[in-house]
Amino acid sequence: MTREYPEVAMASDDFDLFRDAISGTQPLKQDTVVHERKATRFKGEVIAEQKKQHQAEFYFSDEYVPDIDTHGTINFVRPCADKYLAKQLRRGDYAPELILDMHGMNKETAKDELAALIHACKKQHVSCACIVHGIGERILKHKVPHYLVQHPDILAMHQAPLEYGGKGAILILVDLPQNPEFRR
Repeated sequence: MTREYPEVAMASDDFDLFRDAISGTQPLKQDTVVHERKATRFKGEVIAEQKKQHQAEFYFSDEYVPDIDTHGTINFVRPCADKYLAKQLRRGDYAPELILDMHGMNKETAKDELAALIHACKKQHVSCACIVHGIGERILKHKVPHYLVQHPDILAMHQAPLEYGGKGAILILVDLPQNPEFRR
């Protein structure tokens, strides 16, 4: 069953009322403003740029040679920190939550990745991380501890226990803010 609706015709009185209501008005003069469109960047480009800025916040120098022995067991504790931290790292009391594998990296890439790792630790509120540098030609084995000693957020580092890489890896403790709600 179909229903038919009667067409509603507008009375001429309605048109007259409308004309009277808008009498005396003038058309608006359109002021056209052309906005320049900025080139939009992809989200990946923005993230990559932010990552480079965060990594550039700290520079690791090849010139600086700290007074640590990189030929034996790597062991360092910042002067203001508890000396017991190195022993805790050696015994495996701290389990790394982040692991950075540096196999196949050169020194420049290693610097960038170390800075990114430390930044990620602080951002994710991770206090212990493992850096697997390998043994190979011993270039990164000697340079990575030199770079880490220069960073103000590294509390302690020690050669990793066997389960995390032994002589080819280092465990680090990162100095985190006291308030866990604060994240950079």
